[in-house]
Amino acid sequence: MSFGFEPLCILTVHAHPDDEASKGAPTMAWYNSQGVRTVLVCCTGGEEGDVNNPALKEVGQPFHGLDAATEKKLLEQLRPSELDAAAKVIGFHHVEMLGYRDSGMVDSPTNNNPACFHMADMDEAVGRLVAVIRREKPQVLVTYGDDQRGYPHPDHIKVHEISVLAFDRAGDDEWYPEHGQPWQPIKMYYSAWSRKRLIAVHEELLRLRGESPYDENWFNRPDLDDRITTKLEIGKFLWARSGALRAHKTQVDETESFWFGLSDDELAAVYPFEDWILAKSLLRTAPLGSGEFESDMFRGIR
Repeated sequence: MSFGFEPLCILTVHAHPDDEASKGAPTMAWYNSQGVRTVLVCCTGGEEGDVNNPALKEVGQPFHGLDAATEKKLLEQLRPSELDAAAKVIGFHHVEMLGYRDSGMVDSPTNNNPACFHMADMDEAVGRLVAVIRREKPQVLVTYGDDQRGYPHPDHIKVHEISVLAFDRAGDDEWYPEHGQPWQPIKMYYSAWSRKRLIAVHEELLRLRGESPYDENWFNRPDLDDRITTKLEIGKFLWARSGALRAHKTQVDETESFWFGLSDDELAAVYPFEDWILAKSLLRTAPLGSGEFESDMFRGIR
């Protein structure tokens, strides 16, 4: 079993194209600037998405006047190029498509498509991710959390499930010998939507713009702040989030205040962090004091 502190690598697992833009883009750009190899695994092609940018349906735009079937076909064609553009903005060194079809929203008929990620055999899906881990050799694995009550998308749940198993199995030579020599990641992190961040952004939007898209439905989501272990100061890298989001032209409306209500500088002024939960570590490091947070996912590794 490999357990060396080799050239640093961080691997992040996402469900659909555009998830890499909305969750963790500044963190990955920050690590890229430090010379860390950054790897994106995207489990599906986002085939069941919708055209969420109304500007693309205006006269002269590619989706104007299309029937539903033609619109869906064009969307499927465009999403890979959007992901490629977003990955270049963020600076990923490698993008790996795991090869499954988007399952669609919870309880939709597309959840039953035998080609979709939701229906994928668990051992096979874990094996695909293990193969990437063994080839890329990340010390840090980043994935979705175990508490997804706020957004229980079938593909997000599956991302969590295969990531947890892959973290353990990648370093075990009894699993998937056909996928290369074992490699054991050292730390695994879950993404977290901070209530403190939500409040800060909401209040700043009200102060500067007089309105906010965050209603009681957002504030009724589970509060995970007490589980956050790691706060990365990425205020200078928020351009990666905004730029990558804009690259997903079919998915993101540039006039939507949810995404762009605050400029990068305004957001950095009120909340210059991305928050993470250290879910598993094979290191023996000194515990943090009460109220202290990690400021680096590679703490104890470098």
